[in-house]
Amino acid sequence: MTARPEGDADKGDGEQPFVSHLIELRSRLLRGIAAVVVIFMGLSVYADQLYTLLAKPLIRQLPKGSSMIAVDVTSPFLAPFHFALVLSIFLAMPYLLYQIWAFVAPGLYRHERRLVLPLLVSSTALFYGGMAFAYFVVFPLMFRFFTHAAPHGVEVMTDIKSYLDFVLTMFFAFGVAFEAPVATVLLVWTGVMTPEKLAHIRPYVIVGCFVVGMLLTPPDVLSQVSLAVPMWLLYEVGVWWSRFVARRRTRPEEDASGTPGEDGAG
Repeated sequence: MTARPEGDADKGDGEQPFVSHLIELRSRLLRGIAAVVVIFMGLSVYADQLYTLLAKPLIRQLPKGSSMIAVDVTSPFLAPFHFALVLSIFLAMPYLLYQIWAFVAPGLYRHERRLVLPLLVSSTALFYGGMAFAYFVVFPLMFRFFTHAAPHGVEVMTDIKSYLDFVLTMFFAFGVAFEAPVATVLLVWTGVMTPEKLAHIRPYVIVGCFVVGMLLTPPDVLSQVSLAVPMWLLYEVGVWWSRFVARRRTRPEEDASGTPGEDGAG
């Protein structure tokens, strides 16, 4: 927590002692952990069903008579619970981000609070959107390619633990890739880039999107385009959004004063 300037009407009361901050941080961490544990306890009852739902994109593409297998002795038990735990963290993410927001908000200026909160909400929604896009759009295309690309005489039977590790990696990759609008806004907010520079490097960004699509998806054009095009469109959304942030940064007097109502004008 940073020290607050004297006379700043936007900072609330005086700075709390360092020990109080540690106590508050511990309290919010415990709340976040408790939320994950509660959700996990509820999901663990349906761990097998949840894993079956997760495996549907692959099972639908397996050849007739094939199925998934468990190589390790403990995989049939641990893999579903592992997925339930990770899913609990994903589902608790809005509450976890709220705890972070509630901890740092008192140390932020008014105009900073008005920007950070929408960024937290939008970044969460975009991350979920990336995961949903991977599950409903990319996985069917990807697994259809992999299963049909197997050499003649090779029976496709994927290990359930290997499959879980693969899809969780893809979920994380697509979730992060869908954070392009938030990344562009942060670049403008911190002064690293301007909307004009972001628009100027558009051709390089488009090439980079297709490179990322090539690296994260199977070597077929349809799968690569299914990731590259949404990334590019989200980048354009970020450029458009960053123009509003840039306008706020051109008014340092209003930002510095932080009096109520001035940040919301225009």
